[in-house]
Amino acid sequence: MPFFGFDKNKTFKPMKGHATIKGTALHKFARETLGSGDMKAAVQLPPGEDVNEWCAVHTVDFYNEVSLLYGTVSEFCQKSTCPTMSAGPKYEYLWADSVNVIKPIKVSAPEYCDLLMNWIESQINNESLFPTNVDVPFPKNFKDIVKNIFKRLFRVYAHIYCSHFDKIIALGAEAHLNTCFKHFIYFVLQFDLIDKKELAPLDEVISNLTSNSFSSSS
Repeated sequence: MPFFGFDKNKTFKPMKGHATIKGTALHKFARETLGSGDMKAAVQLPPGEDVNEWCAVHTVDFYNEVSLLYGTVSEFCQKSTCPTMSAGPKYEYLWADSVNVIKPIKVSAPEYCDLLMNWIESQINNESLFPTNVDVPFPKNFKDIVKNIFKRLFRVYAHIYCSHFDKIIALGAEAHLNTCFKHFIYFVLQFDLIDKKELAPLDEVISNLTSNSFSSSS
């Protein structure tokens, strides 16, 4: 999806490419299909393709999109203004990565986003999780790995919508934010990647964007 109106130099973290020829080809196919305007069709697994490879490609794409979107508002997201990672007054997110931080801890929103994007990047770069050799299989728990990443990427969207949407509007970027999030949520619903309760902070936004296009996850 083109980043109309966005300065790519403001991306929060460096943009990630696709490590394999297969991944690059699927990325190109996904972009071209998305350009047709039928977003629901665009997220569906192409015939004969591996669902893990399709999810891996989109994990990288959504990482890049969220990095750019958050980078756009990061100057407004400071410890003083966002002392907790939240999505409105009802939802607060604690940080843990099960390696360096076992017990969830409270951190500011900018700290959370920094930790999160570094954590995602480390997984994308891990050959045992996201193999670049086509002869190396994806791990058996790959969908669980992807679900955990998508759950946390959603939290960045939720924070942007709930805490920085006024800045997005001031930048004239609300249409792009909505398009990116709509693409993200269609993919999530298509492959059942986030539990419904986790989506609660943006229920109204999701309902408005999808217009009941999904009666159930596939």
